Amino acid sequence: MSWKERASWRAAGRGAIVTLLVAAVVLNAATISGGRYLAALSATALACGSALLAPRRWWPVAPFLITAATVWWGWPLLLLLSVALFDLSANRKARWAIGCAGVALSANLLGQPETSLWGGDRYGSTVLTPALAVAIGLWLGNRRRLVGALASQVQHLHIESELREEAARNAERSRIASEMHDVLAHRLSLIALHSGVLVSRSDELPGPVAERLALLRTASTEALTDLRDMLGALREDTVRTERTLTPVLRDVEDLVDEARDSGQHIEFTVLGDPGQVPTAHRLAVFRIVQEALTNARKHASGGEVTVHVDYQPPTTFAEIVNSPGTTAGTGTVESGYGLVGLRERVATLAGHLNAGPAGGGAWRVAALIPQPPQNSTER
Repeated sequence: MSWKERASWRAAGRGAIVTLLVAAVVLNAATISGGRYLAALSATALACGSALLAPRRWWPVAPFLITAATVWWGWPLLLLLSVALFDLSANRKARWAIGCAGVALSANLLGQPETSLWGGDRYGSTVLTPALAVAIGLWLGNRRRLVGALASQVQHLHIESELREEAARNAERSRIASEMHDVLAHRLSLIALHSGVLVSRSDELPGPVAERLALLRTASTEALTDLRDMLGALREDTVRTERTLTPVLRDVEDLVDEARDSGQHIEFTVLGDPGQVPTAHRLAVFRIVQEALTNARKHASGGEVTVHVDYQPPTTFAEIVNSPGTTAGTGTVESGYGLVGLRERVATLAGHLNAGPAGGGAWRVAALIPQPPQNSTER
């Protein structure tokens, strides 16, 4: 139910309660002094009820109007006064509520009207009713504000979580672009270098071939310049924000060896030739293993880690399973969004990444990335 629907139901319930109270005052007016005050008391009750249901900008008039009417008429208007006191207390105006209740009770006692608030023969101790209305108003108003604050905080945390996930995705995309910049720049540099060597020996080549080689060298040089212009700034931002950026095309075995040197117990198996899969696959596998080993070191220190990588067609597969830790972790605060970036990276390769409990307290991270046809595989 939306807040508009809740507000409409609240307004309808308030209107029904005030209508019933006004009707009760009219019925009581018929019994006071043989109905002598029926018209006057009924008109007063209608005026007080209308003030309680008036638009919010006119609402401050209601407590003072009902207080004055209660001073004059006494207990028949006590319940309408209680509604006004409840409204004041629920809206952080407890002092005004206590003041109105004090004025109504004291002035009614000094005036000694025929329907006194201090008489206990009809409703018992009616003087406690205003105090009860103030107490309930304070409690319900504080609860309403607390629930509103908690709902606002939950919404804020939800938005913050979405923003962090989006930031993690953007960071991973920037890292991928930076790595692709390094890889493509290397390959274009090789093309420009070898074509330049051949152009320098153009005298020994047929004219059309030399012409095509010159065009190839010019195109590769311009492509390299354009690539650096477009992605150079991105790479600088990535390196500046992540000083420990891993060099491109490092082998997973080197990463595992470093982890073993730091004290991790790792069982590592690899199938297939990494050189037969696209560079993007090797980078993805490296990042997945790196993140999984880091999380195992932080949250399951001392546990056994099994790393299995399979580069054999038709898919590239990586699986890391770590057992529960035997000692306390490093205590490093983890952002919790490393896996979000990995999922973004794997999704760009049309793959799937799963991470979750593996039973017995173990944790498993697995990624499956389809390989392109063999004739289009990047060597």
